[in-house]
Amino acid sequence: MKTIIAVPAIVLTALLMLPVNGNAQTKPTALTLKIAGHPGEAQLLQVNGKSYVEVETLARLTKGTLSFKAGQTTLTLPPAEAVTPASAPRGKAGFSTAFVQASIEELSIIREWRVAIVNAVRNNTPADEDSIAAQHRLADKNLALASSAATTDDDRSASPLLAAEFNNMQNLSERYLALRKQSAFISLDTFNSSPLEEQILSCARGFVSMTESHAFQDLAACH
Repeated sequence: MKTIIAVPAIVLTALLMLPVNGNAQTKPTALTLKIAGHPGEAQLLQVNGKSYVEVETLARLTKGTLSFKAGQTTLTLPPAEAVTPASAPRGKAGFSTAFVQASIEELSIIREWRVAIVNAVRNNTPADEDSIAAQHRLADKNLALASSAATTDDDRSASPLLAAEFNNMQNLSERYLALRKQSAFISLDTFNSSPLEEQILSCARGFVSMTESHAFQDLAACH
């Protein structure tokens, strides 16, 4: 019986097992055949210096198919898979839950920090500098936590806006403390003469709205 191997797109060097003559003078030697790119192995026999492998085993290892027609056996191998270069990893879109929670906590501390200063000016009562310093440290700590929680592209894009909000609040706090050292009384008009406080409020409102929409957008008020 004549054996024909049909191999589309792949060149495979192997000899199929043919009936071995029982009167062969050389004793068969058992070896192992492995095919690169395919798992598993097959028994390989060497007889009289030639190598043989079962065609059924070869088909199984290469995930090929056998067909028999008119005394002819055809082994068809699957086409080689196209190798495509690995694409660069894409960053995740949207905001992560951890970043949003950390950011809201940071904005809450900044709001309390601002309210304490504004109330002190409106009521003409000196604010507790130790309390202001404590709020400053807590806001600084929460900002670091929010930055470390940034895992998506939108998180990382929004982190500088949150840092800018902290810096603006720090500037407002330093301005109040400087005025307090200069005078026992601070005019509300004098304190509100710059748009810094309104900028802090606008940035906070815009930041919360942005996270609720689950999509980053640049906020001019935070710069």
